[in-house]
Amino acid sequence: MTHAPHRDAAFPPETAWEGRYIKVVTQGGWEYVARRGGIQAAVIVAIDDADRVVLVEQYRVPLGRRCLELPAGLIGDTDAGEAVAVGAARELEEETGYRAGRIEDLGFFHSSPGMNSEGFTLVRAHDLEKVSPGGGEADEDIEVHLVPRAEIAAFVATKRAEGVAMDVKMLVLLADEMVA
Repeated sequence: MTHAPHRDAAFPPETAWEGRYIKVVTQGGWEYVARRGGIQAAVIVAIDDADRVVLVEQYRVPLGRRCLELPAGLIGDTDAGEAVAVGAARELEEETGYRAGRIEDLGFFHSSPGMNSEGFTLVRAHDLEKVSPGGGEADEDIEVHLVPRAEIAAFVATKRAEGVAMDVKMLVLLADEMVA
């Protein structure tokens, strides 16, 4: 089925406000957030040889609390030509202390298409090797969790009970549990 262009697609996007990393755009009747300068994001599913998933927990200012997430980071924010696999490996090591022997591209996804234009490449990190403590940059305060895949749902429930927010991308790990 072919769809006609949306009525707001006829309007040019206009930047209402621009910051260091993001901008607010209006287009027709819509307002949304976009990344500046072609910056992308990568989200990393990293599972070690013991079948444990590498997760990160950190404070997120927009939520006003800590959030449980898959490791992730910006691609092209410091090197405009950075490849997704290179940036994902860099972010994984910086945040978690794990170096990936291989990065597999699992596809491009949009995180919240009614609110922002941002998308991310989901990757799988293989052949993990612990090379540093991780924790991110000094101001990030990232706590790394290694959670057996069979215990993900229980771990998430415990963290929720503690008041920790959940990133929607955690559904990648919870999908089988939630729809079974």
